[in-house]
Amino acid sequence: MFEHSRLNLAWWFSLSMGSILLVFSGILYAWEAKDRLHFFDQGLYSTSQIIASGVEEIIFGSQRRIDLEDSPLLGDDTIKLDANILFARWYTPEKKLLQFMGDVPDPTLNSELGFQTIQGPESAPTELLRQLTLPVYRDDRLLGYLQVAVSLDPVIIPLQQLRIFLGIGLPVTLAAIAGTGWFLGGKAMSPIRSAYQRLQQFTADASHELRAPLAAIISNAQLGLMEPTSPIEQTNCLKNISSVGESMSTLVGHLLFLARHQGNFLSEVFQPTDVISILTAIESNYASYLAAQNLQFECILPNGSVIVQGEPELLRQAIVNLLDNACRYTPAGGMVRLKCQVFPRWVAIQVEDSGIGIPVADLPYIFERFYRVDRERSRQAGGFGLGLAIAHQIIELHGGQIEVSSQLQQGSQFEIWLSRTADSRY
Repeated sequence: MFEHSRLNLAWWFSLSMGSILLVFSGILYAWEAKDRLHFFDQGLYSTSQIIASGVEEIIFGSQRRIDLEDSPLLGDDTIKLDANILFARWYTPEKKLLQFMGDVPDPTLNSELGFQTIQGPESAPTELLRQLTLPVYRDDRLLGYLQVAVSLDPVIIPLQQLRIFLGIGLPVTLAAIAGTGWFLGGKAMSPIRSAYQRLQQFTADASHELRAPLAAIISNAQLGLMEPTSPIEQTNCLKNISSVGESMSTLVGHLLFLARHQGNFLSEVFQPTDVISILTAIESNYASYLAAQNLQFECILPNGSVIVQGEPELLRQAIVNLLDNACRYTPAGGMVRLKCQVFPRWVAIQVEDSGIGIPVADLPYIFERFYRVDRERSRQAGGFGLGLAIAHQIIELHGGQIEVSSQLQQGSQFEIWLSRTADSRY
């Protein structure tokens, strides 16, 4: 699915960019051809005007004869002016040939006035010429018609080189555009692919976790409906259903939390929060609970206040999740410690225990959703593998870090680092 979408993105990107490139290249070539021909015609017209200005009129009796022998047409100045002149012809006002230079022309002028592109002479029929035919006046009197032709090679050869360049450059550029489109398509699809894979994994894990309690609810309900069933058995079935239902409610709550707080909070959600006040409230709530679990509880907090920018309830939940995890995997008679250390720019909150510890190989994965070091032992302890994932997500949302160190059968230490604000008084 993703490769097909990536291919579509690359195709549409290449098609759009390639079309723009082709249109731009066509406009560039047409503009260049028009511009070159325009300046070429200007040069040809200037040359023709210079030639026409050197023509002298000699009158013999009742006839006129235009002498070109001494005109710039045959002189060195014209050769310096434009060495590409192939022929020059002079026609009478009646369009009869009077004098010419170059190939023998038709005796009568049949060409239209102005610029024309014509085929070359018999000696070079494939060559293209640019021909200019213009009337020559003196004192408002028509002297005749001058026709000059030059080779179009100064225009054609650069345009041929430009076509070769475009013919080679366009396919190479289109290939580069296609490759770029494929690369950018992969970059664009990478977050979507990752999100889709996480969603698939999350859905599979959630389905797996919900399957067991649903099966327990169904089995207890069926057992309670069997005849004959004693009231004690029905009561036990209802208790089991209630217990499993509460467990499912907790799991669904965790899942909703992870989904609801995916991404970054808006800045308006955060407020100056006193970490010491949160830890003091947690200490008072957990002291009796840990004593009932036959666990020693030690809380080491500094005096004063330590202010961070955050959401108080979420920070409390992150710390509570770490404490619950420590209590769950610390045997009776063990120790759980809550500690806070203050530094100039940071505050560190530590949750230590003397429990069963975590293998080194599992440490990089313990903050992943539904990850358990020992699934059977985790189920017996009542965990879903979401508490650490939630704590990690909360701390990341606050721009902090959470670190862990552990040794088997010696306990674990989780440490939260949060950035302090200037309002702290410590």
